Amino acid sequence: MEQEYIRLIFGLKLKQIRTEKNLSLFGLSKLSGLSKSYLNEIEKGKKYPKPDKIMVLSEKLDVPYDQMVSLKLDKNLAPIGELLQSKIFKEIPLELFGIKESNLIDIVANAPAKVNAFISTVIEIAKNYNFSRESFYLASVRSFQQANNNYFDDLEHQVIKFAKAYHVDLSQSIVSKDLEEILIEEYGYSINESELRKYEALENLRSVFMPKTKTLLLTDTIDEAQRTFIYAKEIAYNFLDIKDRLYTFPWIKFETFDQVLNNFYASYFAGALVIPKDQISNQLEQLFEKETFDEGLFLSLIDGFNASPESFYQRLTNILPKSFNIQNLFFLRFTYKEGSGRFHLNKELHLSHQHSPRANETNEHYCRRWAALRVLEDISVSKKDHEFDIQISHFKEEDAKYLILSSATKDPFRDNQYRSVTIGLLLNKQLERKLKFLDDQAILHHDVGVTCEHCPIKDCELRQVPAIALEKIAKNEKIESIVEELKSKFES
Repeated sequence: MEQEYIRLIFGLKLKQIRTEKNLSLFGLSKLSGLSKSYLNEIEKGKKYPKPDKIMVLSEKLDVPYDQMVSLKLDKNLAPIGELLQSKIFKEIPLELFGIKESNLIDIVANAPAKVNAFISTVIEIAKNYNFSRESFYLASVRSFQQANNNYFDDLEHQVIKFAKAYHVDLSQSIVSKDLEEILIEEYGYSINESELRKYEALENLRSVFMPKTKTLLLTDTIDEAQRTFIYAKEIAYNFLDIKDRLYTFPWIKFETFDQVLNNFYASYFAGALVIPKDQISNQLEQLFEKETFDEGLFLSLIDGFNASPESFYQRLTNILPKSFNIQNLFFLRFTYKEGSGRFHLNKELHLSHQHSPRANETNEHYCRRWAALRVLEDISVSKKDHEFDIQISHFKEEDAKYLILSSATKDPFRDNQYRSVTIGLLLNKQLERKLKFLDDQAILHHDVGVTCEHCPIKDCELRQVPAIALEKIAKNEKIESIVEELKSKFES
């Protein structure tokens, strides 16, 4: 265990023993002969006493020496001990968020009981929602993205640097053949497209990389856009000199936080390479200048890059905040199995202060007025390659309006399954200045909720279940009102 954590645990134990014996720092100083400032630094985890000093404290506090130096904490401080011993502070680079580790340690040392209560609460919430280590890492990366408005200038510059070094013309559509040549000639890769098909259990994997032989195994079911993105990610790992990485796409599990972060960096690089910033910014500007929304232009914009709609929508979350100062937005990805009636939100990003829409872990029914769900139902019937819809959604609970753009495509790896991607832009003065087509009468407006269980919309023809959560709140408010009446009647 890191020495600083050993110091902190000893300090926490000393402070707990001292307070249990109703001793102040001044009192313990008088009792032990050790200075008050020295004891204060011990309790804050800044110093670890020598054995003779520990012996003095052990005798004066009437606590066995072995108990004093043990790394085990009693049940009141056990969650803090678990957190420290998990080395979570080391696994997540706190400097990404502008946090100094010493500051966190000071917080824990100064108010261990309160911090312990908070940690216990977080642990309980995590258990109830089946919050895995991987989920915690992914949530941390999302917070990192949000803190940077999901734009990373150094990665954008690395893409330009790569393009110059390898004479890749970013003004032209990037194709997999060009990237494959770089992987083989520059980085010594070999490409195998026959092995993965032999294993039925690997049907959802698109690629596996074998680092010792530099062999990239590809499934033979990927299309040109998917192949290009996979190649671009592999180039990112090599060009950015990333060692601690994931070897499957999509990922199976993460071992460290660095793998999660590096996976994000490689994906960002790949998106920026396949959909260059200048090209997409110029085309979006043309779209935004029109008085009415040009759906054909928007769809041709997507098709103009060798990328999936999902990659395009995710790239929008990088470009809109930086190039257009549109910073209040969200991204969602839903999956849907035909005829199941259930929609799963398995990816989200919020660069917004609002809280809607959002994933729920309580099996509630997402609002069927969302464009994200409507395009999924439409494509399951139409069987088209791409379904698109646009609307302005008014979330009545928070009185916030968003311009919503949603696209649905078939999942190429699962029969009768579809996925949709959505970007929502908060309607405010900034958006009105940038997008000239917001007053287009052809764009439908919809009042929406988050889930049916919490939705206040009356007589909704798409409602799946009653607003039981709101009914419960209303019932409790009625009970409280009656109790207040009774109090005024019998206590006045």
